[in-house]
Amino acid sequence: MTTTTVPVATSTAAGPFARGRGWRRYRTSTFYFFTAPWTLGFLLLTLAPLLYALVVSFTNFDGISPIWRFVGFRNYIELITNDPLAWAALVRTFGYVAITVPLSVTGGLYLALLVNRRIRARGLVRAVFFVPSVVPVVATAIMWKLIFNRDAGLLNGILEVFGAGPVSWLTDSAFVALVVVSLWGIGGGMIISLAALQDVPVELEEAARIDGAGPWSIIRNVTIPMISPVLYFQVITGVIAALQVLVQPMLLAEGNTLATTALVPQPNRLYMVEVYNEFFVSGRFGYGSAMLWVFFVFILVFTLLLQRVSRRAVFYQSGTDAD
Repeated sequence: MTTTTVPVATSTAAGPFARGRGWRRYRTSTFYFFTAPWTLGFLLLTLAPLLYALVVSFTNFDGISPIWRFVGFRNYIELITNDPLAWAALVRTFGYVAITVPLSVTGGLYLALLVNRRIRARGLVRAVFFVPSVVPVVATAIMWKLIFNRDAGLLNGILEVFGAGPVSWLTDSAFVALVVVSLWGIGGGMIISLAALQDVPVELEEAARIDGAGPWSIIRNVTIPMISPVLYFQVITGVIAALQVLVQPMLLAEGNTLATTALVPQPNRLYMVEVYNEFFVSGRFGYGSAMLWVFFVFILVFTLLLQRVSRRAVFYQSGTDAD
C-alpha cells in the first residue's frame, strides 16, 4: 500500500502575511520612537504648563505662599470689567502688530526681489541682509539702545551734523524706536521669500512678458499669487510673534534691566509687559495667568479670522484651499 504525503500550504500562505504584519508593527514602533522626543517635549514643556497656568488662573497664588485659595472666575471678571490698563495695552499691541507685520513682510519680499536678480556680489549682499536676523534679541536691543541714546547716540550725532536738535528716542519717540528695532531682523523673511521666488516657474513670467506685461504687473499678477502661501505663512507667524513681544520694549527703556516695568514708556507698555508686571512686580500669579489665557483666546480667534480671510487671497498650486 502506497502512502501519499500532501504538503501543507498554510505555512507558505501565512508567511508573507505574518511578515507583513511584523513589518507594519515595526514601522509603527519606529514612528513612535522617532517622534517620542517631540511628543514628550510637547507634553512636558507645552501642554503641562498650559494646564498648570489654567489651574493657577482660578486661584490667588502669589508665587511665594504654598497656600492656594480658589477664587473661581474672579480674576477673569476683574480683567474684563476693571482693568483699563490691560485693555489699553492690548489696543497698543494690536496697533504694533498692524504696523510691524505688514512692513516686515513687504520689506522681506522687496529685499528678496532685489537679491534674486543677477547683481554683483549677490551672495555677499544676501549675507549682509540676513546676518542681523540671527543676532540675539538682547544684543540687538542693547545695540539699538546705544544708537538711540539722547546724549551720546549715533543717530542724534548724525542729526546734529545736519543742524537738527537731539531727539529723545527712548522716551518721546519710544514707539518709533521699538518699530525700528523690530524691523531690524527682516532678513529672515527675505530668505523665506527668496526660497519661494526660486520656485516660481520662469515660463509664467516669460509668457506674461511676451503678452506685454511690465515688471510691476508681473510681480502683482504672477509672482505674488505664486508665492502667496509663503507670504501667508510669514503673516501668521509674524502676527503671533509680534503679539507676544516682551524683551524689546523692556530693554529699550532707559535704565531698565528687566528688573521692573516702571521705566517702560507708556507707548511701549504692550500687553506682555503688563503680564510681566503682574507676575514679577505685583506678585499676582493667578491674575497674570488669567491674562495669559485671555490673550491665548484672542490670538486663537485672530489666527482663525486670518485663515478665513486667506481663502480668497492665497493661491495654492493644487487648486484647492487649505483646510
